[in-house]
Amino acid sequence: MKILRVSTKGRYALTLMLDLAVNGTGGNISIKSIAERQGISTKYLEQIISMLNRAGYVRSERGSSGGYRLTKKPEEYTVGMILRLTEGSLAPTDCVNDNENACPKYHECATVGIWEKINDAVNEVIDNITLADLVDEYKVKNAD
Repeated sequence: MKILRVSTKGRYALTLMLDLAVNGTGGNISIKSIAERQGISTKYLEQIISMLNRAGYVRSERGSSGGYRLTKKPEEYTVGMILRLTEGSLAPTDCVNDNENACPKYHECATVGIWEKINDAVNEVIDNITLADLVDEYKVKNAD
């Protein structure tokens, strides 16, 4: 059973987006500089940024001043958007997965309510925290 275990891909995608939001004020940021700041492999970040680029969350530019930047304002991204892109469904069980409910016992199951409450609670949290909220948290924790 998978009870909300976010992979390194999901955690690093969130870290990468936060780094772009904090450090990309008006300019492009190189993957190399993000990797150095965050202590994450450049190759791994390249795989993640590719996924974010295909989804339209970031834009890439080539050249001497090339790199990546967010396509929207930080307040327009939620943690849920980013995690669902990298992780897929975050439902604790298949029976409460929005995309597929294949369980033949769904309507008679006594435990389905537990899974629905867990799923609703997780979605409530991740869909109501924005990248801008994380930027604010970053600034508080890293104030000089």
